Amino acid sequence: MTVDILTPDATLFSGEASYVGLPGSDGSLGILNNHSPLVTTLKEGQVVVRTESGEKTFDVIGGSVEVLHNVVTVLAE
Repeated sequence: MTVDILTPDATLFSGEASYVGLPGSDGSLGILNNHSPLVTTLKEGQVVVRTESGEKTFDVIGGSVEVLHNVVTVLAE
Protein backbone atom coordinates (compact mmCIF):
# COMPACT_ATOMS: atom_id res chain seq x y z
CA MET A 1 0.00 0.00 0.00
CA THR A 2 1.05 3.59 -0.51
CA VAL A 3 1.60 5.73 2.59
CA ASP A 4 1.95 9.51 2.80
CA ILE A 5 2.67 11.23 6.12
CA LEU A 6 2.28 14.97 5.75
CA THR A 7 2.68 17.93 8.11
CA PRO A 8 1.94 21.58 7.37
CA ASP A 9 5.67 22.08 6.81
CA ALA A 10 6.95 18.88 5.17
CA THR A 11 6.38 15.41 3.84
CA LEU A 12 7.76 13.05 6.50
CA PHE A 13 7.26 9.85 4.49
CA SER A 14 5.99 8.90 1.07
CA GLY A 15 6.30 5.37 -0.22
CA GLU A 16 5.23 1.74 -0.05
CA ALA A 17 4.62 -0.06 3.25
CA SER A 18 3.28 -3.39 4.46
CA TYR A 19 1.89 -2.05 7.78
CA VAL A 20 1.01 1.27 9.41
CA GLY A 21 0.38 1.58 13.16
CA LEU A 22 -1.50 4.68 14.30
CA PRO A 23 -2.44 6.28 17.65
CA GLY A 24 -6.17 6.67 16.95
CA SER A 25 -8.12 8.96 19.27
CA ASP A 26 -10.34 5.97 20.22
CA GLY A 27 -7.46 3.46 20.42
CA SER A 28 -4.53 2.09 18.45
CA LEU A 29 -5.05 1.17 14.81
CA GLY A 30 -3.18 -1.25 12.58
CA ILE A 31 -3.55 -0.84 8.83
CA LEU A 32 -2.65 -3.65 6.41
CA ASN A 33 -3.05 -3.98 2.65
CA ASN A 34 -6.70 -4.02 1.47
CA HIS A 35 -7.99 -2.37 4.68
CA SER A 36 -11.57 -1.13 4.50
CA PRO A 37 -12.10 2.61 3.93
CA LEU A 38 -11.57 4.67 7.08
CA VAL A 39 -11.35 8.29 8.21
CA THR A 40 -10.47 9.03 11.84
CA THR A 41 -8.55 11.40 14.09
CA LEU A 42 -5.23 10.82 15.80
CA LYS A 43 -4.02 11.57 19.30
CA GLU A 44 -0.47 12.13 20.50
CA GLY A 45 1.77 9.13 19.91
CA GLN A 46 3.86 7.37 17.29
CA VAL A 47 3.06 6.42 13.73
CA VAL A 48 4.88 3.19 12.84
CA VAL A 49 5.54 2.35 9.18
CA ARG A 50 6.96 -1.05 8.17
CA THR A 51 8.72 -1.10 4.82
CA GLU A 52 10.96 -3.59 3.04
CA SER A 53 13.98 -1.73 4.42
CA GLY A 54 12.79 -1.78 8.04
CA GLU A 55 10.56 0.04 10.48
CA LYS A 56 10.31 3.82 10.75
CA THR A 57 8.58 5.79 13.52
CA PHE A 58 7.23 9.34 13.51
CA ASP A 59 6.05 11.27 16.58
CA VAL A 60 2.74 13.12 16.16
CA ILE A 61 0.70 15.28 18.52
CA GLY A 62 -2.55 14.78 16.64
CA GLY A 63 -4.04 14.88 13.18
CA SER A 64 -6.18 12.71 10.96
CA VAL A 65 -5.86 9.69 8.71
CA GLU A 66 -7.69 8.50 5.60
CA VAL A 67 -7.49 4.95 4.26
CA LEU A 68 -8.94 4.42 0.78
CA HIS A 69 -8.04 1.96 -2.02
CA ASN A 70 -4.68 0.94 -0.48
CA VAL A 71 -3.62 4.56 0.04
CA VAL A 72 -3.03 5.73 3.62
CA THR A 73 -2.82 9.52 4.01
CA VAL A 74 -1.80 10.84 7.43
CA LEU A 75 -2.22 14.58 8.04
CA ALA A 76 -0.11 15.03 11.18
CA GLU A 77 0.59 17.84 13.58
